Amino acid sequence: MAQTPEHKVKNHVKRILNKYPYTYSFMPATHGYGSSGVPDIVACINGKFIAVECKANGGKTTALQKKNLREIVAAGGHAFVVDEESTGVLAMMLDSVAFMNAEPKLHDFTEENPSENE
Repeated sequence: MAQTPEHKVKNHVKRILNKYPYTYSFMPATHGYGSSGVPDIVACINGKFIAVECKANGGKTTALQKKNLREIVAAGGHAFVVDEESTGVLAMMLDSVAFMNAEPKLHDFTEENPSENE
């Protein structure tokens, strides 16, 4: 079965997460039974809560996804939105989150001006 472009991004993110020791991650299944807007991948790296929303082909986060990601940041977690072009940046950012006590923030690498993210 062929993978969708977004599924390829999710697999790449999972490979990145698997490189870290002391990592727990899962992909919540919503499929009509769970909550909508939940990030694609939820993880804990070295005691830090991580949420990753994966996009492909220019996909954008929905208002509900943005709301949930902001709530994760407000609760002290780290939130990322990545696409097929920004998984390398995610890998670098996870180093700062896991080992350098980076401040919780929403990092949307799919936006044109990521430095202006909340």
